[in-house]
Amino acid sequence: MARNTQVAADHNAPPVTRILAEFIVNHPSRGWSDAVDHEAHRTLMNWVGCAVGAAHHETAQAALAAVQLLQPAAQASILGRGEKVDMASAALINGISSHTFDFDDTHLKTIIHPAGPVASAVLALAEHTGASGRALIDALVLGIDVSCRVGNAMYPDHYDRGWHITGSTGTLGAAAACARLLKLDAQQTAMALGIAASQPIGVREQFGTMTKPFHPGAAARAGLMAALLAQQGFTASPRALEAPRGMMQTISTKNDWSEITSELGSRFEISFNAYKPFACGIVIHPSIDACAQLREQGVRPEQIERIELKVHSLVLELTGKKEPADGLQAKFSVYHGCAAGLTFGRAAEEEFADDIVNRTDMVALRRKVVATVDDAIAEASADVTAVLSDGRRVHVFVEHAIGSLARPMSDAQLEAKFHGMADQVLGAERCSALIAACWGVGSAVDVRALAEQGRD
Repeated sequence: MARNTQVAADHNAPPVTRILAEFIVNHPSRGWSDAVDHEAHRTLMNWVGCAVGAAHHETAQAALAAVQLLQPAAQASILGRGEKVDMASAALINGISSHTFDFDDTHLKTIIHPAGPVASAVLALAEHTGASGRALIDALVLGIDVSCRVGNAMYPDHYDRGWHITGSTGTLGAAAACARLLKLDAQQTAMALGIAASQPIGVREQFGTMTKPFHPGAAARAGLMAALLAQQGFTASPRALEAPRGMMQTISTKNDWSEITSELGSRFEISFNAYKPFACGIVIHPSIDACAQLREQGVRPEQIERIELKVHSLVLELTGKKEPADGLQAKFSVYHGCAAGLTFGRAAEEEFADDIVNRTDMVALRRKVVATVDDAIAEASADVTAVLSDGRRVHVFVEHAIGSLARPMSDAQLEAKFHGMADQVLGAERCSALIAACWGVGSAVDVRALAEQGRD
């Protein structure tokens, strides 16, 4: 049977695979502002805290048990644990644990969580090779830039099709970072990107399951392996990203090539990283913030007749689970987020524990949330009105939630978040030392000291 093989494609796309490869190889060490460098350290520290905090979660436990069946060599650390495994498996497990709480960094323009794939891959490789902290930070900045620039070019079409953009672009970011750390030349780096381009990972159907955090871990492992293969002479198409049947045109109908090439080397996407104060999907944050503000104004759950919530359609598309069965599902329930914000005034990992999610009063309060779509409201905003049993109405509108670029978390707040996640694993004193190591990693002679401090 004859098939129609015609594809609406851009046959004149710029050679972005080569352009990115040359950028990764040739951009000077610390070739950015002090603000960008500081943001890289914030990103690393936040990622380490997330990884350590979830190191003993059942998701990480299951992944480690599977990896150990392969009898891996002890090359690299698993943060928050005593075990060592091969560097590819360490990248996988650290990537999984760093995303398990859904508490990691977010590039708001694309909803990419860039540190999970990139930092997980580059730390495992840096520990095994004994790389310097400066080399790690350089690789982190450049890898995140590649991941997010490709994401910018494809978003939102790629995401709307059902791809988990953190995993699909994360393979490229991890490959770029590892190629930089290995000091590959431009040809080898292009091959690393090409190998990674055949491994986009993750679909949104998996949200609310253990497989969602698998995506950044698998992307980290795939990107690391792509760089190692390229180092050994393994080849790929030199147009693997941009060709009509290359990665980008295959998985997205929108490809704005200028998002990759514009201001390359002068604008760094890590500058637009945000950090979560709440351990759940980023689009729930304005609603949680609003309900926490209601609590600050004296509103209590027992007074609630109903909560009228108006949000952008994307919020309910991503987080419309009305009856979450456990903590992983509750991270994608704006209804639970509202209940947590009003009940506790916060929504850290503890508020997404299974016993809290299924508590009778929380179930009852979730059911009082009446959510409606209003696309006049931005994705980053929420309009919340508490209708009380005495007839009063208390209204809060959140334009930008805490943790956003408009209301960023301070260094002190990030440190407090780190302690909140990781003290139970390492203890407060060791966590303080690990935080200090993260802040100072850019001048560390050997990154292995940081990896050792992160072990249980």
